[in-house]
Amino acid sequence: MPSEESQDIEQATTKIAPITEGQPDSKTRRYDRQLRLWAASGQSALESARLLVLSSSATSTSILKNLVLPGIGHFTILDDATATPEDAGNNFFLEGPSSIGKKRAEEAVRLLGELNDGVDGKADARNVEEVLAKGVEGEEWLKAHTLVIAHNLQQSTLDQLSDVLWKDEDAPPLVVVRSAGFLAEFYIQFHEHTIIESHSETSPSLRIDKPFPALLEYSLSLDFDNMDPTDHGHVPYVIILVRALEEWKKAHDGSPPSTYPEKQAFKKQILAMKHKQDEENFDEAEGQAYRCWTPTVVPSEIKALFSDPKLAALSATSPPFFYLLHALKRFVEEQPQHSLPLSNTLPDMKASTGAYIELQKMYKTRAEEEKSIFKSYLPADVEVDESMLDAFVKNVHAVKVMRGKQWGAVDKEPKTLANFIQTSPKQLAIHLALSALANLITKQQPNAPLTPTIESLTVEAQALLPSGTELPEEEWANAVGELARAPTADLPNTAALLGGLVAQEVIKMVTKQYVPIENYCVVDLIETWTGIL
Repeated sequence: MPSEESQDIEQATTKIAPITEGQPDSKTRRYDRQLRLWAASGQSALESARLLVLSSSATSTSILKNLVLPGIGHFTILDDATATPEDAGNNFFLEGPSSIGKKRAEEAVRLLGELNDGVDGKADARNVEEVLAKGVEGEEWLKAHTLVIAHNLQQSTLDQLSDVLWKDEDAPPLVVVRSAGFLAEFYIQFHEHTIIESHSETSPSLRIDKPFPALLEYSLSLDFDNMDPTDHGHVPYVIILVRALEEWKKAHDGSPPSTYPEKQAFKKQILAMKHKQDEENFDEAEGQAYRCWTPTVVPSEIKALFSDPKLAALSATSPPFFYLLHALKRFVEEQPQHSLPLSNTLPDMKASTGAYIELQKMYKTRAEEEKSIFKSYLPADVEVDESMLDAFVKNVHAVKVMRGKQWGAVDKEPKTLANFIQTSPKQLAIHLALSALANLITKQQPNAPLTPTIESLTVEAQALLPSGTELPEEEWANAVGELARAPTADLPNTAALLGGLVAQEVIKMVTKQYVPIENYCVVDLIETWTGIL
């Protein structure tokens, strides 16, 4: 039980306080490393999630292991299978011979639960066909989950499940995983996925070419010639560039450097401001000089979002994200700088602590002012959580709207598949082999032994391509040979890699942070590579 002096996750990740005010509580200590990746908001989303996993195979339990450990809120394994000797030999979440003959889902849930006592797990000894057969009742039960994961589900059942979840835009995403031997692929079916915290490597603009009044005034007020030598060597490069650019514009009719000779001359002007040769802040300013002639504009990816059809049809049921996006569009169009709201995030730079803090205060004050203006563009009757508003403004340079396709859509487009022969032959060969195997399994008699041949798999793969199209010879031979050798093998090492890859993408979808994979992610553990189709 936490002590009275302990802090919860929200406090520990957002509050700045002396360590004497209390140490992080046990939950914060447990999840310390991942909180550095997705903070309290991401952890809260993870703990609120309810996952449905169709199968308790070695791959499924490996995926769940990597979701239970970081603290997924609840998971249900839907599986009517009884553990076999083969299961006991390849599934780390079965207790060897003692699990044989028992319900596989119940055994897996029990052992997965030992990894994290804060996670709620449940075994459901039905199969997905029973759920789908219940019609609306079954569909509503499926939709009550945050996300559905299906591993090696029979093709006809998978198609039916995909249709049920695709016909409703509010239905949960479906993660389809297929594997055989050392080859695998997975795909995320979703209608729409909005991301505020994409954790882009692109930094927000510092607006050096369009300095806000306080920044410009401060830069012009400094007496560089008579400044203390120590202070002179620790002026942040932002201040140096704003000052140098203003002096350049005065001598060049208000225009920034544009030609190559002008840019070189501008850099020499910056270096000429040095008092001593070892003043690294001026070297840093010279290296960042491109910011002076690179105009601060709205990134094309963000500008494209302003044409999103949902902005023209906002209603009481519209997600808050699109109200924020609409407010951003108005802010950019109506504010004089015609740029995104200023971020208070500054990069590291050569500067004294005092000078850096002074610069940070200026950016923070201006960012708060612009956030207030941005907030005024939101309708008065629309409630947007303050933390969501803060996150949106902070990450506005990299917000995203992703729209996906239904599972299996590409297999209904023979010409698209044929184009991949030239661009992605290895990925295509594995995808076609897995699709061919799934089609063969659907056609065979119930309970008959699965013995696909290279010839039968090739026929099924050719049927997915336009008539007369040749399969990529070498790549196809490698892929089809592995599936003919091990059509039903759920290998522990393949399961382990898929467990990490799929769990990572599930976390992205649940937390709405980072950018998930689009299209098929193909895995080849024979040649040890992954690729996107």
